[in-house]
Amino acid sequence: MKARILWVEGKRADSPPFVPGLRKKGYMVETAASGEEALAILPNFDPDLVVVNAASMRTSGKRICRSVRGHTNGVPIVLISSPGQPAPEETFVDVALALPFTPRKLLNRIKPLLPGEGQHLYHTGPIRLDIERKRVRCQGREASLTPRLIQLLKLFMEHPGEALERERLFRKVWNTEYTGDTRTLDVHISWLRHAIEEDPRNPHFIKTIRGVGYRLDV
Repeated sequence: MKARILWVEGKRADSPPFVPGLRKKGYMVETAASGEEALAILPNFDPDLVVVNAASMRTSGKRICRSVRGHTNGVPIVLISSPGQPAPEETFVDVALALPFTPRKLLNRIKPLLPGEGQHLYHTGPIRLDIERKRVRCQGREASLTPRLIQLLKLFMEHPGEALERERLFRKVWNTEYTGDTRTLDVHISWLRHAIEEDPRNPHFIKTIRGVGYRLDV
């Protein structure tokens, strides 16, 4: 699965049409004509990257980038500006590009910001696990995970809607038949909930199945 990109671009774009090229490469690109429209799209689209073509809107793009940063948790932002524009503050932009530049240069700059692909990227419901980068994204939240948490979440994502017994979780993730120390599993489940849940105390995704174990609902 390729990454999801939210592309903010006005109607007066003088730059080359970058979006068709990105889609041809397999990226899922959603477009917005203004900052306001981008903020409306963010919750449901949950992008891996936001590109703001400020040059197409005859603006510095600072306000849009700040708004996007305020409504996301760690999503990288790329700002495209007109020639001669001063460099933006690094606090709200990850990459700044001044026109003109080629589609190849754009791709080279955004690739390091995007999650891995193929066998390293798992996607179940709104949860996206990037094993290569050791990160998980869910509904705008992003968090880093330990190798053990990655194994645990991957197992849940491979069996959505299925109650996984504690014994099975210990056997698959900890490679042991010993299940006496249940607190170890409970603590790891708590860490996972803090990574993906909006309210870890009232989980929406990882549910406790009493007398059995846990289940991932998506």
